[in-house]
Amino acid sequence: MRWTTLVALVVMTSAAVRADEGKVRAFKFSKEDVGKVPSGWKVEKTGKGEGSEWKVVEDDTAPSKSGVALAQTAKSPGGVFNICVAEDTNYKDVELSVSFKAVAGHEDQGGGFVWRYQDNNNYYICRMNPLEDNYRVYKVVAGKRTQLGGKEGVKVPTGEWHKLKVEVKGNKMEGYLDGQKIWEITDDTYQDAGKVGLWSKADAQSHFDEFKAEG
Repeated sequence: MRWTTLVALVVMTSAAVRADEGKVRAFKFSKEDVGKVPSGWKVEKTGKGEGSEWKVVEDDTAPSKSGVALAQTAKSPGGVFNICVAEDTNYKDVELSVSFKAVAGHEDQGGGFVWRYQDNNNYYICRMNPLEDNYRVYKVVAGKRTQLGGKEGVKVPTGEWHKLKVEVKGNKMEGYLDGQKIWEITDDTYQDAGKVGLWSKADAQSHFDEFKAEG
């Protein structure tokens, strides 16, 4: 009887997890969190040096009409990757989307997503950089970033909102910008589920809004 009950509980739990992962999850930022990291999020970084400062800021131009956005505000050194992850997430196959606005940055601008995030030194990342006119995808392994693909000559003006999206299924990944497919790659480095979150590099000070995840 105990074994039967245990099996039933496992099946029910697994079904609940699958059902939850099939839903679209919208991460909303509140004016109550202005000046601080929103609840459920954790600031991380890859690399040595001060930086990776994330907080909710007022932004009347936010596409969600909330009047706020999640911002990376530090002028980090060139070797620092600024990360903010949603702690209670765990996705393998996932579709991520976010609105982003590059605000400032002399060395880097813009930003993007992390997924299948194992820790601050191991994850996938894609990002749009308006300063370099490119949209690239990378893997970070033991703190070392390696480019997997992307596209050059992609122009996005600083100070304007644009939509990024990435679709991940198995070892296949596709990146979109404002509804247009920009790149497609396959890679087998990370096959387990992991957290999702947002990313920028060095002194890229950017705002993010309308972050969504669908398993």
